[in-house]
Amino acid sequence: MNATQNLHDLGQSIWLDNITRELLTSGILARYIGELSVTGLTSNPTIFDHAIQNSDLYDDAILKKALEGKLGEVLFFELALEDLLQAAELFRPIYEATGGVDGWVSLEVSPLLADDTAGTIAAATKLHASAQCNNMFIKIPGTPAGIPAIEEAIFAGVPVNVTLLFSREQYIAASEAYMRGIERRIASDLDPAVGSVASLFISRWDVAIKDKVPEALHNRLGIAIATRTYQAYRDQLASPRWQKLAAAGARPQRLLWASTGTKDPAAADTLYIDALAAPGTINTMPEKTLLAFAEHGNANNVMRIDESDAEAVIAEFARQGIYEEALAEKLQRDGARSFAKSWNELLTCIESKSTALTESKRG
Repeated sequence: MNATQNLHDLGQSIWLDNITRELLTSGILARYIGELSVTGLTSNPTIFDHAIQNSDLYDDAILKKALEGKLGEVLFFELALEDLLQAAELFRPIYEATGGVDGWVSLEVSPLLADDTAGTIAAATKLHASAQCNNMFIKIPGTPAGIPAIEEAIFAGVPVNVTLLFSREQYIAASEAYMRGIERRIASDLDPAVGSVASLFISRWDVAIKDKVPEALHNRLGIAIATRTYQAYRDQLASPRWQKLAAAGARPQRLLWASTGTKDPAAADTLYIDALAAPGTINTMPEKTLLAFAEHGNANNVMRIDESDAEAVIAEFARQGIYEEALAEKLQRDGARSFAKSWNELLTCIESKSTALTESKRG
């Protein structure tokens, strides 16, 4: 039995943090599902940017859509939906077998809407309606403008993957937005079973402070933040407020570990997978990390919930001048800017390919 099966048996879902047309057409994704216990998939603008820029497998579809007069975001979302709907079909048996707990894929609203509540609500609702797919999350950032959009999307029955969360406090804000949406659905006699996950980004903490602290503190802050947040997650699920919603038929908003590829070449390539083996959560892994973990990962130790240890680590960083609350806000802003940059590069790539392909066709 490989390490991924052990992790799955421990109670943590393994999702792939990647999507390309090659993964689908080659059968690799199907193999990951069958052999590596992969039960879901996430995407983001950077992933699609790399997929489309570095492959000619999208060229025929881009040409066809360009000749139909489709441009920019419209063309991109059609491409993305083609990939994600295929992936969703592969995961549908898992979705059905788990009663909607697992087997999901994710599509993100435009990152340019990170500070636009109304625009995010409209985009999320439109994408959900366009997909017509029960096991597709719409990703909404947990930014200050995104939090009310999450509540409204959940109330509208749109399954939401809350992205760009970096701290316990940001997670709690997202969790409470989710619960408000569910409470409003119950008050309106609507089905409370609307899926959601909350994605906490891990490795970016350690990248941000690597050159600012002694080597002994390298690669420790992200795991400490995760431990603190996992305790908050468990507290939320045990709370009377959530128990009341669960009794009415609501689904838990599961905690998802994101950004779990090791960035430090001096650290183990499965560092964050080994450390975050927490039952009831999800770990979405880059493809390279997934394969490394399957080969030599360690899923034998359940994640320790020791807030005192986590708080001691966070306090040590504070003594080094690293204050987690301010850094969490910065990481979220930087993450939103990074996705917006990838989005703009993606649209530029599609425009360039569209122009070149149509000129060659007419040529």
